[in-house]
Amino acid sequence: MGMNTSLKQRLLALALATVVMVWGTAVTVTYFDARREFNEVLDAHLAQAAVLLFAQASHELGEIETEHAMLPHKYSPRIAFQVWEGGMTLRIHSANAPSQPLAVRDEGFSDSVIDGKGWRVYSSWDSTGEYLIHVAERADVREQLARTIARNLLQPVLISLPLLAILLWVAVARGLRPLVKLTREVEQREPDNLAPLDAGAAPREVVPLIERLNRLFIRIAESIQKERRFTADAAHELRTPVAVIRAQAQVAQAASTKEERIHALDNAILGCDRAAHLIEQLLTLSRVDTLDGGVTEPCQLRSIAAEVIAALAPAALEKGVRLELLARDEVVLPGNPALLRVLLRNLLENSVKYTAPGTSVQVSITDEPGGVCLSVSDDGPGIPEQELEKVSERFYRPLGTQASGSGLGLSIVKRIAELHHASLQIAPGSEGRGLRVTVTFKQ
Repeated sequence: MGMNTSLKQRLLALALATVVMVWGTAVTVTYFDARREFNEVLDAHLAQAAVLLFAQASHELGEIETEHAMLPHKYSPRIAFQVWEGGMTLRIHSANAPSQPLAVRDEGFSDSVIDGKGWRVYSSWDSTGEYLIHVAERADVREQLARTIARNLLQPVLISLPLLAILLWVAVARGLRPLVKLTREVEQREPDNLAPLDAGAAPREVVPLIERLNRLFIRIAESIQKERRFTADAAHELRTPVAVIRAQAQVAQAASTKEERIHALDNAILGCDRAAHLIEQLLTLSRVDTLDGGVTEPCQLRSIAAEVIAALAPAALEKGVRLELLARDEVVLPGNPALLRVLLRNLLENSVKYTAPGTSVQVSITDEPGGVCLSVSDDGPGIPEQELEKVSERFYRPLGTQASGSGLGLSIVKRIAELHHASLQIAPGSEGRGLRVTVTFKQ
């Protein structure tokens, strides 16, 4: 697991790297441009020096009788020149000039190496074509000048870089103050304080973060409220079967005959079964409540329905209820197969529980223009119309219900339908008899 890096340090590093890159590019471009410019200027000076030497040499050559007489000059030892008569005879040269020609070329600029030293040479003939002159400058003069220019360019940059780093550090620190303030505000909050954060004075870049935190606080508050309500409801609902079991155990304990004891124990076992069913429903509801959708696995709805019907068939036959599946073709839709089995099992268990012996429960799957419809119909007592909207609420049981139950079955169905972006419709059955529950999966 990598170490967390400081945002302030990252911003400072990025800013400094950007500045160094820009400065480096600017210094490099300026350096090479300046070097090109001063090379051109120095070349022009060499050419101008050649013109001046031509004028001086033409005046003094007539007075020189020796072939290699030295012409006094005022140039630096790093400047050399030669005057060749006809390009073959060296007539005049500087003290530091060799006896061989300074350059191979006889016109224009060239670079030469003489005695291990580099020279920049300008060569030209006079107007009569009688004399060839070479004017040369040591290359290290130009290199020294280039180093001086580079040093003059880099010194301000290197001196100002630490100051710039300090200024950037201060600027980044001031810019991150809203985040520091937000961090402290969240850190100092009490665990139960889920009030929205104030985004009024925050910068625009921080507002999305605050808005997402506020939405997170809202979801957490809703989740906590839901858990508290669920815990309270579960405790309330579990109180009844536990009390029944305790009462029947006391009856069995105080029974004077074997028959009374067996009857009380049977009732206690029935109470245990009801409590186990309620706990199972509570766990199922708690599990589906924590899911957030995102189910995209292909599900064969007809095969799932046939599987659930086969699993519940023994209990239905024992009660004398016939289960029917009305679906011609297989229908495939995106979803969670395990949750769809839970949905259909709850619908069928409710129908079998509330349907009288000798009747049937029908499961139909149809592909409609609005989506795939999964319907479960029964011939039970039905639900009054004024209570149809309430039956999907948790722990709700219609008045006058005789069969035992937890009141969670349709709540589980509703939640699973929501996870699949499906709609739930509860209505009276055909001809006003029984109940018809339809789940429509949009496609």
